[in-house]
Amino acid sequence: MTEPTATVAPGPPSHSTESEIGLHRVLEPVDGEGTPLTLPQAAARLDARSEIWPGEVRIEVETLNLDAASYRQLYEKHGGDGVAVRDEVLAIVAERGKMQNPVTGSGGMLIGTVAEVGPESPLGLSVGDRVATLVSLSLTPLQLRDGLVDWDGLGEQVPARGHAILFRRSIAAVLPDDLSPELSLMVMDVCGAPALVARVVQEYAAAGSAPTVAVLGGAGKSGSLSLAAGRDNGAARLIAVVRDEHEAGALAGTGLADEITVADARSPLGLPAAVGQAGGPADITVVCVDVPGCEQPAILSTAAGGTIIFFSMATSFAAAALGAEGVAADVRMLVGNGYVPGHAAYALDLIRRNDGVRGLFEGRLENR
Repeated sequence: MTEPTATVAPGPPSHSTESEIGLHRVLEPVDGEGTPLTLPQAAARLDARSEIWPGEVRIEVETLNLDAASYRQLYEKHGGDGVAVRDEVLAIVAERGKMQNPVTGSGGMLIGTVAEVGPESPLGLSVGDRVATLVSLSLTPLQLRDGLVDWDGLGEQVPARGHAILFRRSIAAVLPDDLSPELSLMVMDVCGAPALVARVVQEYAAAGSAPTVAVLGGAGKSGSLSLAAGRDNGAARLIAVVRDEHEAGALAGTGLADEITVADARSPLGLPAAVGQAGGPADITVVCVDVPGCEQPAILSTAAGGTIIFFSMATSFAAAALGAEGVAADVRMLVGNGYVPGHAAYALDLIRRNDGVRGLFEGRLENR
């Protein structure tokens, strides 16, 4: 099979003005005069050429990290055929000028080395810095040139050669010297989760309450870090919901959860019962599973006046809102948007200080 190669699709003439949020890179949709009609994340195609504007940064790509929901969708679509998964990723990037799964709408992130910095870039990066981007691949101009020949399509981390472009309002973090790049990438990919959990638990503490926190998908990357953040900020009880006994065994002994329960997070009867038996309902429910259909079970597992944090890109926010209305649930629902000030530093600090969560992450790397 001939491997797709990335090309920069023809578009309108270059814009005369650089946008701090990347509007000048939008090729489609545009109006009759070439004016972008959407932001880069919602665009159908981006201009991924390597020449940079004064406020941009060009990254030489080393590894892509596909988000869990996107990779699962591609893997299941192709029945576990890694070559087909790889070919579709290449086709998406070639067609769209970015890595954005057209079904899930999500992308992931990357690590690489700063190759060029525009003279007006405010990001504080220097040529030669090894960085992780903390903005989604779904809005990052990306061009690949290696056909992903070093990736078998059977994992979320993708060795890659190419370039990516950061805008003035993009976010990137220099990789720490004391952690491996692979571990740092895994942590930074989900670093918004523990930071927001920490903030919400602190809100309860400030009001004089030590909350019960239930994390759906507690053995996963964002889930385990969310448990660690809950413990770090004074949660009274931590309940980890996992999908099977294997995950329960991996989480046992880490000290991350007070109770570990095996339940289907999609079950509107089974999940509330399992959380209740583990000490719920939860004051704070954190949804970190990468499958659809968890909205209403999460609502039913949360106490009146409680908070639900949705971190999964598989979440239907219409289902969440209408589901809460339909059962007259007085719950606050938050969308984890992936960014909280200081999120990368906090997540890396948790990995350094918490042996339990670090062990889970390192185990994932060993079993890739």
